[in-house]
Amino acid sequence: MTVKVKVEHLTKIFGPNPQPVLEKIKNGFTKNEILEETGHTVGVYDVSFEVKEGETFVIMGLSGSGKSTLIRCLNLLNKPTEGNIFIDDTNIVKLAKKDLKQVRQQKLAMVFQHFGLLTHRNVIKNVEYGLEIRGVSTEERQDIANKILISVGLEGWENKMISELSGGMQQRVGLARALANDPDVLLMDEPFSALDPLIRREMQYELLDIQSKLKKTIIFITHDVNEAFKIGDRVAVMKDGRMEQIGTPEEIIAEPQSTYIEEFIKDIDRSKVLQAKNIMFKSSALVSLKDGPRVAVKIMESNGISSVFVVDEELRLQGIVTIDDTIIAIKENKKIADILRQDYYTADPETYMQDLLPMATNTKFPLAVTDENNKLLGIIVRVSVLSGLV
Repeated sequence: MTVKVKVEHLTKIFGPNPQPVLEKIKNGFTKNEILEETGHTVGVYDVSFEVKEGETFVIMGLSGSGKSTLIRCLNLLNKPTEGNIFIDDTNIVKLAKKDLKQVRQQKLAMVFQHFGLLTHRNVIKNVEYGLEIRGVSTEERQDIANKILISVGLEGWENKMISELSGGMQQRVGLARALANDPDVLLMDEPFSALDPLIRREMQYELLDIQSKLKKTIIFITHDVNEAFKIGDRVAVMKDGRMEQIGTPEEIIAEPQSTYIEEFIKDIDRSKVLQAKNIMFKSSALVSLKDGPRVAVKIMESNGISSVFVVDEELRLQGIVTIDDTIIAIKENKKIADILRQDYYTADPETYMQDLLPMATNTKFPLAVTDENNKLLGIIVRVSVLSGLV
């Protein structure tokens, strides 16, 4: 995939004379020591990462970790002390004001925590605002705004004033305003943190749904680890202005690179992060539809199992047979096709563990992971799922 955003050795120090502070950081001084000695605040230090086109990249950290400072550097609301920021192949740190303005209008959009809406304008006028600034005609911008409002679930609310909307609806307006400019990169600074938990969950799913259709490059800031792992394709964890670890949610859970990361993720609900593809295994203990019952018995015996999935020549799942049914089939001279059972569950690779739990609870067989053509990709033993209840 194409790299859309590239950040190289980015540093932001707040204060009148930041350059001498850089040397102190390089010599091992902590953020607190620098603040006490110089009065300067280290917001971000030596941060590097890449974001691929169409990726949702989440930057996560506690208060004071530098995550909001960082995202404001990405559109130069905070001018970096040192480092480079590339959007496509353009280093925006080096741009003149006129060129930077063009990048902000055409390639970047930001959604803020506290909405940042214009309360004297109605919903559609808020959504049109960026287009209006760009000089888009009234008819065209109204057409664009109406389509975007439909996509975020606000059809019929076009003429309502902002004060008439709930917090969740106001944030939908903020998201619609950002999307109306059709930006390449969407910057979202804790956009859902001011919402109550129920509305917050709804907005998370709304964002996932919109992203599945629009495939924008999104950089999303949050302090909530469950939100980060639900939304992010990859997650970066910040601490004291530095990157502590970058990886997929699964990678971070499986291989935390520091005690800080271990502490950070210890209370995460893994059932909302891990998917079928993360816990399945590819089994060689399969029976072909053309095999006889004796072959099935031999496979079950050698693998210490009491049931086995049956596939055709192209590994498409046909059913499951049990040791009891297979022994009866041998006595009655039946074929494998005669004793196939269908009372098992299948899941696609993207199914979350929380959705696998009721399946594992209500069956005595393993779960089969299949693709859209019913090809067997892997098997999930029930203990892999049910152990998550303990």
